[in-house]
Amino acid sequence: MVWLILVAVVLVLLIAVSYYFARKIIYPRVHPLEETYRSEVEAGFLDEETFKSWMGEEVSITSVYGYTLKGLYFPYGGSQKTVIISHGITWSRYGSVKYASVFRRHGFNVLIYDLRHHGESGGNNTTFGYTEKYDLRSWVDWALDRLGPLGRVGTMGESLGAAVSLQHAAIDARVAFTIADCAFSDLTELLKYRLRCDYHLPAFPLLHLANVWCGLLSWMTFEQVSPLRDMPHVKTPVMFIHGENDDYIPPQMSRAMYAAKTSGLRWLYIVPEAKHARAWAADPVAYEQEVGKFLLAVGLGQSTQVEAV
Repeated sequence: MVWLILVAVVLVLLIAVSYYFARKIIYPRVHPLEETYRSEVEAGFLDEETFKSWMGEEVSITSVYGYTLKGLYFPYGGSQKTVIISHGITWSRYGSVKYASVFRRHGFNVLIYDLRHHGESGGNNTTFGYTEKYDLRSWVDWALDRLGPLGRVGTMGESLGAAVSLQHAAIDARVAFTIADCAFSDLTELLKYRLRCDYHLPAFPLLHLANVWCGLLSWMTFEQVSPLRDMPHVKTPVMFIHGENDDYIPPQMSRAMYAAKTSGLRWLYIVPEAKHARAWAADPVAYEQEVGKFLLAVGLGQSTQVEAV
C-alpha cells in the first residue's frame, strides 16, 4: 500500500512538473515593448537619433492564423531590395535595429517586426517556428507586393528569429538569402541541453511528458521543429553566424546545419569570444564586413557601401 502511494505521488509530481515545463516553453515571459526599447538604447545597440532619422512606417498585417502582426518598415530611397529581420525569444522588434544599419549601408529597405506572442503582435503562445514560419511568409508576401515584380527579399534572424528564418526558407523559395545568427538546430536537442544546464535534470521522463503537454496546449510537438532536418531541402543561400562562447545555444548547432546544407551557397562565420546573441556586439566592424561579403556573393551587396541614413 505504501509503495502504491509513493508511486502515485511520483506520478503526480512528474505530471505537474512536466506541465510547468511545457507552459514555460510555449508561454515564455516576454518583455514589454517599451522595456526592450530602453534596454537596447542603454546597451548602445540602438542610437535614438539615427533610428528616428530613418522615418519608419508602422505596418500591420494579418497572420494566416487570424491574429495581427505588427512591424516597422524603413524605406531606403527607391530600393528594390528588402531584408526582413526576426528577433529573439522574449524580446521585440527593437532587438533587430542593431542589424538594420548593416543592410542600409548596402542599400536595403528594412522591415522589423514582432514575432507572434511578442511585442504588439498577437498569438497566444510561442511555437519556435512551427507556426512562426508561416507568419514570416506573410511578411514576405507584403514586402514583395510593396517592391513590385523586380523586388528581391532576404531574411535575417537572431536566436529564435534565426530558427524561424531557417524553417521559413525550407517552405518559401522566393527569398534571396537567409542569415541565421545563433540559431538552434533542433528543438528537442536544445531543450535537452537547457534542461541539463539549467536544472541538472535528464531528459527522460520530464521532456517526454512536457512534449505531450505542448501538443495538447499548442498543437506543436518538439520533433516538428528541426531546422537541421530542413537543411538538405534548402537551396536558398544561407549564412550561419554563431558566437564561439555561446553557452545558451552551442555553436556546434550552427556547424551541424552548415554541414547538412548540401544545396546552394552556404557560409559559416564563427565569432571568437562572443556569447549568445552577441556576435555583432563583439566586433561590429568585422561582423558587418563578413555580412557584406556574403551579400556580395549573393549579388545583393555593394562593394562601395552607401551611408546608412
